[in-house]
Amino acid sequence: MDRVPDNPDKIFFGAWVTVVREDGGEQRYRIVGPDEIDAKAGHISVDSPIARALLGKSIDDAVNVQLPQGVTEVEITAITYE
Repeated sequence: MDRVPDNPDKIFFGAWVTVVREDGGEQRYRIVGPDEIDAKAGHISVDSPIARALLGKSIDDAVNVQLPQGVTEVEITAITYE
């Protein structure tokens, strides 16, 4: 990432985002381009359902994500730009 966005409290391309799932589990993702996907590293495509649901959101927002197995809710607990 070349620079931090003007509002680093919101999720944009390049952000590292930590979410807590309904079951209490925690996940950390980085929103990247389709050519940079790396599931083991937590890099998800900006075009993925979770990334599309997270873009523009802030810490403490609860977000519904449509997954193949159904809708799930996650809460955003951290946003960083490294």
